Amino acid sequence: MDKRSISIRGARVNNLAGLDVDVPRNRLVVFVGVSGSGKSSLVFDTIAAEAGAQLNETFPPFARNRLPKWTRPAVEQIGGLSPVIVIDQRRIGGNARSTVGTITDAWTYLRLIFSRLSSPHVGESNHFSFNDPAGMCPTCSGLGEVLVTAVDRFLDLDRSLDQGAIRLPGFGVGGYWHSQYADIGGFDRDTPLRDWSQVEREALLYGGEAARKIGRELPKDYEGVVQRFERIYLHTSDNLSERKQETIRQFTRSDVCPECRGDRLKEASRRATVLGHTIGELSRLEVAELAVLVRAITAAHVAPVVAALSARLDAMTRIGLGYLSLSRATTTLSGGESQRIKMVKHLGSSLIEMTYIVDEPTVGLHPADVEPMIRLLEQLRDRGNTLLVVEHDPAVMARADQVVEIGPGAGAHGGRLVFQGTFAALRHADSPTGRALARHRTVKRDPRPGTGKLLVADATRNNLRHVSVNVPTGVMTVLTGVAGSGKSSLAAELVAQHPATVIDQSPVGTNRRSTPITYTGIAPAIRRVFAERHRVPASLFSANSAGACPDCKGLGVIYTDLAFMDGQEVICETCQGKRFTPEVLGYTVNGLSIADVDDLTVEQAVDRLPDRQIARALRHLADVGLGYLRLGQSLSTLSGGECQRVKIAKELREAAQPSTYVLDEPTTGLHPSDIDTLLHVLDDLVDQGHTVVVIEHNLDVIRQADWLIDLGPGPGRHGGTVLYEGHVAEYRNQDTPTGRALVAADPAAGPPHLTRQRAVAD
Repeated sequence: MDKRSISIRGARVNNLAGLDVDVPRNRLVVFVGVSGSGKSSLVFDTIAAEAGAQLNETFPPFARNRLPKWTRPAVEQIGGLSPVIVIDQRRIGGNARSTVGTITDAWTYLRLIFSRLSSPHVGESNHFSFNDPAGMCPTCSGLGEVLVTAVDRFLDLDRSLDQGAIRLPGFGVGGYWHSQYADIGGFDRDTPLRDWSQVEREALLYGGEAARKIGRELPKDYEGVVQRFERIYLHTSDNLSERKQETIRQFTRSDVCPECRGDRLKEASRRATVLGHTIGELSRLEVAELAVLVRAITAAHVAPVVAALSARLDAMTRIGLGYLSLSRATTTLSGGESQRIKMVKHLGSSLIEMTYIVDEPTVGLHPADVEPMIRLLEQLRDRGNTLLVVEHDPAVMARADQVVEIGPGAGAHGGRLVFQGTFAALRHADSPTGRALARHRTVKRDPRPGTGKLLVADATRNNLRHVSVNVPTGVMTVLTGVAGSGKSSLAAELVAQHPATVIDQSPVGTNRRSTPITYTGIAPAIRRVFAERHRVPASLFSANSAGACPDCKGLGVIYTDLAFMDGQEVICETCQGKRFTPEVLGYTVNGLSIADVDDLTVEQAVDRLPDRQIARALRHLADVGLGYLRLGQSLSTLSGGECQRVKIAKELREAAQPSTYVLDEPTTGLHPSDIDTLLHVLDDLVDQGHTVVVIEHNLDVIRQADWLIDLGPGPGRHGGTVLYEGHVAEYRNQDTPTGRALVAADPAAGPPHLTRQRAVAD
């Protein structure tokens, strides 16, 4: 075995067909292939999983139980591994206390500087930590926000008390809480609340002094609706049920803390300054601005801290995150922003001989922002590390030391090595990626005329500068601009000002039992086909009901908690993972048992299950390029792009009236050859009378748009303005990032893999 390569023999994870491959170490290797081809199964579920599992085994059981769990892959032999760092697109979770500053350690450096230089002097650095009692604001406990009662949501003013004017749970007409207000004689129970006096409404809500002003005698223990709500829901130490938590979410809102005004810190820490700025003011600056200001700190005794902070801020700026602020909550970051934040954390690492596995690092990046990301990958490689990158962007492929293509198709049609070599050789290869690189995609139609307009008026969300635009209806509009330019903010304003359905990349499966069968709603139809064929109850064919294996309860596996040892999940010996009893498995339709149906792909099921309802529901999944999914596959295993396409399929199936759909980067996770399928799907939505608004960076999608709205010119405070509204073909020779990229992407300018590079180099 070559010690300078990762050697894999006989990999059979998911759809990998006994794959053999040697991946060079200390190189930038890009893995490509159509969606569902098996590239993620190779990189994440085989290489990363085996390296993670072997590393975990070096720790004692107590520590191992607290480390991430890795499932050992089905592979005959694997060697040449080193510790793996996975940088995926999952959003950085955390809680309300997690910010860009805390997750990157920049806040740690900044508060250390304040603890040494601030005037007046406050104390140790923990006095500038909103996560430490020494520094956190006592009113909001360092959150910067407080929970306040949303009184405006409590009452329906067009109803009377006896018509259910009080919207809170438990106040239904005739119920106990309703009687505490309707039956006491102090309020008119038959008159709509809108016709009450202001004093009467305040008495109903707040009691106290307002109740005394109405001039009617109320019970001595009278309690206003707001008082009662806050006592039961907010001022209680009881563990809150899910129902109570939902009520709190519905009838409260977060508001800026009245004491710290969002700075999160105690008064002394809020007032201390360095270079005339408080730490709260610095936390709200854009990272690029803060980097310039920090360099003005010249005190010798904090020079190492200033250098470390400057390096971290400069790295964030280089990677295209200079528009963020340290106070930005991590829960508000996109998947692409989260991924780049994770990469910044590793730039300062002195570890070498590591294996970095990166999932589509150009997601969310405008063509103008791709080059800095590529340089960052090369920087990690040049330090002596191995970079394994799953990517569809030709610009990244062009800079790889080696490209590995898995395919040729998706699902059962993939899982094999179809190409391995240089990008120059890939351009001439007879493989899906090679053919896609050689093909020129052209616009085949004129822009469709809109049927009307949706006015987004005076939008000021985030960095938008009083933007007003008309979005044409009945066509496809694409919102473009560099990362942070205001595209998502404009889309959010569209949704806020007009009824619209957002089709994003959030998970579609809530638990391991969620599958394409349950999501499309065809489970009853499948059970009915089996029941009618054999004249038995349909409940027999539900893994959650009468036909379930009694030992695993229809899961197919049995989990054993081994305390300090890793928990063990094994296939149920009784049903051999098939989830049903032997009796149920004996009933077949067209040679298929109910368990066999789970193993069918969507495309196979359309042909083999004799039911029009089933075929119609599944055909939409095939239409959006997901025909390779197995019917029994857990939806929790789908990528963000796959989740989004599942939702599109659902809308194609269920939408009856013309609607407005907003899609956030639907090309995420798509191979170049799959983009045509996506464009056909979006055209189908438009042809059905819907309005489609797409946030997108992919130049092929942009060029197919009927209408273009470009924002910028830069990110953050440098963006937020509309640079162009109109037809794409007319957006030529414009000195903007998108204008230059569109000119460079013109087929007359050369092959797509070269035009993209020219676009990012401008």
